[in-house]
Amino acid sequence: MPELVSIPIAIVEIVIEYANPSMKLLVDRAKVVDQLFRVFKQWDIKVDDVEVLQEGKPSEQGVKFKLPLKRTSFFFGAASCKLIRDDAGWDTAEETTEILNAGWKTLVEIGAVEAGTLKTAIALHLQPKTLPFIELLRPLSPAPFTTLDSTSIKALAAIVKWDKRRLTVDGSAQVANGLFIRMEREFEGTATFIEVAQQLKRDEDQIFALIGVEEELP
Repeated sequence: MPELVSIPIAIVEIVIEYANPSMKLLVDRAKVVDQLFRVFKQWDIKVDDVEVLQEGKPSEQGVKFKLPLKRTSFFFGAASCKLIRDDAGWDTAEETTEILNAGWKTLVEIGAVEAGTLKTAIALHLQPKTLPFIELLRPLSPAPFTTLDSTSIKALAAIVKWDKRRLTVDGSAQVANGLFIRMEREFEGTATFIEVAQQLKRDEDQIFALIGVEEELP
């Protein structure tokens, strides 16, 4: 039987890199900002939730919209836009997609941008119900390493990278007896948000099955 786990921390990050940078969004973004504010009003955004970022390289500058009630932010600049949601979950995936789609459609319509690459990252901190976290990681330890010492392994981290995918598994530094998983995947700009969400769900299911865990539902 899989080990039941809770997920006290879950963060999703989605970055859309434009096919071509938009200098218009760097120097003349008043119309975009105004329209994005109107679009995000349905999620109770306030004027104080808008932050203009003017430090760093030009590609890092832009405007961030914070949606406190949804623990979500949406940033856009001249080279990319980014959505980050804390306390993310598959029960809120549809809403997260709606927020991202609302922001992205505005950038396309007013900023005339198009998607080049879509990069995603999901960071999860899992807390096992009965087992020590290291027991879940132990099967992942490379066999040659286990022969180096007769005592039990106390910590283990694994990073695997493919062409457009990366996986990190480690002990959690934020949750007691916790397991940390970070899944990163890159998509072509032609992928739809629904296709992206479906693939990320398959990735999570695959990794949970590999480690032998299952989320405990309320």
